[in-house]
Order: sequence, then C-alpha cells, then structure tokens
Amino acid sequence: MDFTQIIHAIIMGIVEGLTEFLPVSSTGHLILTSKILGMKESEVFEVVIQTGAIFAVILLYFQKLWATLIGLPKDPVAQKFALAVTVAFIPAAVLGLLFADTITAYLFNPTVVCISLIVGGVLMLLIERMKPTATVATVDDLTLKTAFKIGLIQCLAMIPGVSRSGATIMGATLLGVERKAAAEFSFYLAIPTLIGAGVLVLAKDYATLQAADMQSMAVGLLAAFVSAVIVIKAFIGWLTKHGFGVFAWYRIIAGTVMLILFQLYT
Repeated sequence: MDFTQIIHAIIMGIVEGLTEFLPVSSTGHLILTSKILGMKESEVFEVVIQTGAIFAVILLYFQKLWATLIGLPKDPVAQKFALAVTVAFIPAAVLGLLFADTITAYLFNPTVVCISLIVGGVLMLLIERMKPTATVATVDDLTLKTAFKIGLIQCLAMIPGVSRSGATIMGATLLGVERKAAAEFSFYLAIPTLIGAGVLVLAKDYATLQAADMQSMAVGLLAAFVSAVIVIKAFIGWLTKHGFGVFAWYRIIAGTVMLILFQLYT
C-alpha cells in the first residue's frame, strides 16, 4: 500500500466517522469523496470502515449494552429494549436481502446523492418547524410499535444521500420521541444494521480482497473509529441545546454545490 492509498484510506475513514451518526448521509459522502479523490468505489471497503463507527458506539454505550446483555434472562426492561432494537432492524434486513444489489446498481451515483441531500435537508427544516411534541423520554420507553415504525423509516436510507441516522432520528422525532432518545436509539440500531450490511457484502465479495485491501481497510477503520467517537459525543451535546437546522442547511448547500460541480465537470 503506497502513501497515496494511506492518505485516501484515512480521508475516507474520517469522512465515515464524521458522517455516520450525523443526519447528513455517510454513504452519500463516501460516494462523493471517492469521486473527488478519483478512487474506484468499493462497497467492501465502505462497509468495513463502518465497523470503526460501530466500535465507537459500543465503546461509548458499553454500560447500557452490557446491562442489556446480562439482563436479558430476567430483566423486563432489558428484554423490551433488545426486542425494540430487533423489531426496528427487521425491515431493513428484509429489504436489504431482497433489493441491495438493485439499489447499488441503479442509485449509487453522485446525482442521486446530491438530490437526496437537498430533499432531505428541506424535509428536516419542515419537521423542525412542526415541532412535534415529545412523549417518549428515553429509549427504554419506546413501544415495539414505535420501534417498528422507526425501522420502516430507516429503509428510506437505502437511497444514498438520505442518511440512515437522519431518517431514523427525524422519523422518531415525528413519532414523539425526544431528540436525545431518538439519536441514541439510532446509534443502537446502527449496530445490527451496519453489521448485517457488512456481513452481506463480505460474504459476496470476500474472495476478491487482496492483502493491500486489508491494510487500507484497517487504516480506514481506525480513522473512522476515532472520528466517530468525537462526533457522537459532540452530537449528543449539540442536540440537548440546539435543533437540526444547521444539518439541514448543510445538506441543502452541499447537495446543491456538488450537483452543480458534477454537472459542469463530468
């Protein structure tokens, strides 16, 4: 692996870590970044570096995850929480198995990403203006019905540029979940969702990987882990004091600028 590959892997890892848990679309940013860097898009590389973001969630929320794990045999709260995450994960798992290849073939391109960023930003502004009343204070208060609805909304994120975290957080907010709880449930839901996506892609393309690919992925994974730890802490702190407006406007501006640039220079 040469120096250029290392730099590209670090950049892609940082982009993944910075965007995976913000409502701005990590997949969309990875597609745009790889295009800008002149890299050949690699679905395997992208899902592997997402593992770094997953490790960040596990580290920061280890106490809750561990309490749930050891409480599963007898603790009703732990059982309900684990079931809520499982129920929310099912829609994406089913649709992913059925349509992942088709979605990748037809929708994974810069134009779709830019349009999704813009549309998603406008919808976020509209939801912010609606100011939905919060009736669910913590992730442990989520009903299975609400969790399943959040899982259905998460499926929109199969369109690159929509944002998995954005769809789940804003969807949960519309369903009456308090902002901080909505974000945290999105983080927890990311664990099975991203692991499932990674297993699916690796099972299909593992034989094509070479030693240089492994090194590049390891560098990208580490960069994603470090940047995701920073982002998660900052994002939760931001949500307790501010809304989603800054992310909405970022999406609209970035999507518009990139759409114009790609139309002019490609």
